[in-house]
Amino acid sequence: MKQALAIALACTVLAGCQTMAPQTTTTLDRAAAEAAQQARASALGLASGDCAAPGWVMTGRVALSNGKQGGSGQLEWTQGLGTLHMLLSAPITRQNWILDVDARGAATLQGLPDGPRRGDDAAQLVRDATGWDIPVDALGCWLRGAAAAEAALGAARIDFGTDLLPLRIEQGGWTVDYSGWKPDPFTRLPMPSRINAQRGEDRVR
Repeated sequence: MKQALAIALACTVLAGCQTMAPQTTTTLDRAAAEAAQQARASALGLASGDCAAPGWVMTGRVALSNGKQGGSGQLEWTQGLGTLHMLLSAPITRQNWILDVDARGAATLQGLPDGPRRGDDAAQLVRDATGWDIPVDALGCWLRGAAAAEAALGAARIDFGTDLLPLRIEQGGWTVDYSGWKPDPFTRLPMPSRINAQRGEDRVR
């Protein structure tokens, strides 16, 4: 399955990328950055770090690497009321992998040769079936430039840029770098436009 998935996705190997140290704010600016971050997270409904709420939809391109295989495709992410629907598609082969997580945390992964698989841990289900390590539980926060709840992944460290927006979030063994921001067309709040998440040899961009 891992080999089939690698073939299905257009190859975009990320292992050669180097993570640069962010240019962070000064000590005097950090309090202002933390206050701005708290206000932005509250406006997004993420003040508690509950990444499954509120309702939110995004689409974009995703590139994956696990140190041995790399690939890219289209990502559609829809969440609301504690549920998640994630569609990963490979345009070249027109194959789709669909992950659904209900409000109780039960996950179903479709698009596999041997039929759907189910489990109580969405990230573990994806990892076992495909070989990709995708931080499913935290992406709803990280994709919007906010930390996940400490109870779920441990304490987060956030480095800020001079614009008082996050440059890097370190949490749960992952390092999430932000290299671009743009205003959301509806809320006008700044949202990440480019994200690179890495834990060991596993990368999601």
